[in-house]
Amino acid sequence: MDKQIFLYNTLSRTKEKFEPIHEGKVGLYVCGPTVYGDPHLGHARPAITFDLLTRFLRHMDFKVRYVRNITDVGHLENDADEGEDKIAKKAKLDELEPMEVVQYYTDRYHDYMKMLNVQNPSIEPRASGHIIEQQEVIKSVLDKGYAYESNGSVYFDVKKYNQDYPYGILSGRNIDDLISNTRTLDGQSEKRNSFDFALWKKAAPEHIMRWPSQWSDGFPGWHLECTAMSKKYLGEQFDIHGGGMDLLFPHHECEIAQSTVAHGKTPAKYWMHNNMITIGGQKMGKSLGNFITLEQFFTGNHEKLDKEYSPMTIRFFILQAHYRSTLDFGNEALQAAEKGLARLCEAMGNIDGIKAGTETTFDIKGFEEKCYAALCDDLNSPILIAHLFEGVKYINSLLANKASVSEKDLEHFKSIMNVFVKDVLGLDVVDKAGAGSENKLDEVMQLLLQLRSDAKSNKDWATADKIRDELQQLGFVIKDGSEGASWELK
Repeated sequence: MDKQIFLYNTLSRTKEKFEPIHEGKVGLYVCGPTVYGDPHLGHARPAITFDLLTRFLRHMDFKVRYVRNITDVGHLENDADEGEDKIAKKAKLDELEPMEVVQYYTDRYHDYMKMLNVQNPSIEPRASGHIIEQQEVIKSVLDKGYAYESNGSVYFDVKKYNQDYPYGILSGRNIDDLISNTRTLDGQSEKRNSFDFALWKKAAPEHIMRWPSQWSDGFPGWHLECTAMSKKYLGEQFDIHGGGMDLLFPHHECEIAQSTVAHGKTPAKYWMHNNMITIGGQKMGKSLGNFITLEQFFTGNHEKLDKEYSPMTIRFFILQAHYRSTLDFGNEALQAAEKGLARLCEAMGNIDGIKAGTETTFDIKGFEEKCYAALCDDLNSPILIAHLFEGVKYINSLLANKASVSEKDLEHFKSIMNVFVKDVLGLDVVDKAGAGSENKLDEVMQLLLQLRSDAKSNKDWATADKIRDELQQLGFVIKDGSEGASWELK
């Protein structure tokens, strides 16, 4: 069986045979969250997509170093070079230190990823912990003549870069179009051209997050952190760079330009981008105000939700679509995913009750080959899931004595189902299938009690009381004790 993996490379706009730089090893860098608010469904998709990729590569015996960063400085409003830092703005609103905001939402991000059965990355660096490395990249770009200083800030000279290198090779953006679209803004800022991007920003007097540098007291540009951290942990060039389609331009395009100048090469051999989750055809995002948090999905506490959905339902819903296709949110689609997952869980729960016979009436080898072929073809999880439901039909036929399987083939078949359902797709089908199971209910309740505890710690009494009161209205009794809160049904 040929198990050669093909991945769609955004850089070449084609599926390419995956050949890592170092045989048997994979360096993977994925852009993680900017931690100034609760994770929503749009954050779950890249996390699950690259969790699937990592699980599959490891199953295929690759040693994977997976680096996923935390952005905790430099990401300004509207993804631009002007305005407030998103985290600093949140800190001012909540009367907290910026790093309190960072820690709180990083912890919550981790909690929700755990519920979605997303494995931890190998390394999770923070931008604020790599200021020196970012300053070194800036010095290199300045020394080579592709950046300039202006009033204490440093900007990448896109026009100069484009004379020597093709700017826009990832996104297909043409610099002439950028010039014509932004000419009216020229001369209105400290940039030579409005499409130049910040490597270092001089901090305004009221700006909370700042570090000393030879240029000014300031902070690094948003794009710079990934260039510096990927180089530190994966080298000047690594195998795969991943992230959401919304990061393709300008974030990833700017990364390529910075790295090409600083290190003499593009940072990654393959670029993978998951597509967006939409609501009514519009991208889900914090900046658009149309997002639904994972907490709201798990509790059903949102006007657009008909009910609560378990973490495994959300994971299955995302895996049912190919990662490069858009995925439109809807209650009907979620409930269909919930029913499909329930069928799969029931079959997996019954698989140990199958009795072996003398002959096999199912092409188990062909079934296995189709499962591998689906994922080897650019992680085609919906096709894999369709094949797994062929396995579900076979399980049900065996239980009804309408099919048979030899003892040797039964063990092989069980192994295939367990590998792809549990190990590769990461579906916790035993304990986490149904939203109404006791285990799932307790997980959700423990999460809510932790949210209430966090609110009390932050002296947010209104939120703490709201969680308690609304749970009581739903029939739950919350009891506070010396070892924390507990719950029980009325």
